[in-house]
Amino acid sequence: MNRFLQFLGICKKSGRITAGYNKCEEAVKNRKLFLIIVSLEASENTKKKFTNYCLKYDVPIISGISKESLGKYTGLGEINVIGISDNRMAEQLIKLWQEIE
Repeated sequence: MNRFLQFLGICKKSGRITAGYNKCEEAVKNRKLFLIIVSLEASENTKKKFTNYCLKYDVPIISGISKESLGKYTGLGEINVIGISDNRMAEQLIKLWQEIE
């Protein structure tokens, strides 16, 4: 989990993160995101909405990280929805996540 979260911090430093519900919703609809990360604490409505968007626009989704961890490693405070706008970074995050599971 540490490697995943540390790499998420690198994504933030490189400017490849879109943070927040509205920004991620718009970016996924405009096909600018390659991965969506939804926190454990996000509402069921938020999880369902982003799952549907990800299916519709063929974007992978990861859920299972606390909003505190997402915020700590990205410097954003507590955050429920994050999007990754770089394909290679998204692929690396997915690979690191699969190692955890």
